[in-house]
Amino acid sequence: MTLDEWVKAACAELDIAPAEADVSLVLDLARDVAHNTVRPAAPVTAYLLGLAVGRGRDPREAAAALTALAADQGERGAG
Repeated sequence: MTLDEWVKAACAELDIAPAEADVSLVLDLARDVAHNTVRPAAPVTAYLLGLAVGRGRDPREAAAALTALAADQGERGAG
């Protein structure tokens, strides 16, 4: 199964229009979090993004805030 096939199947299961699934946004966020914090934080952060969006936050703004938070943590760890 490809990623696109999985996303379509998951969207169908959850009654979400596939056009609403911004896969690149989530993958970019997960990458940034995994590289700047601890790897298990990536899926947890993706879940938290989903909660925030479900409560009305703009997906791109919320992802940008979380990416900045992760980058800040990465800089603290490198210092």
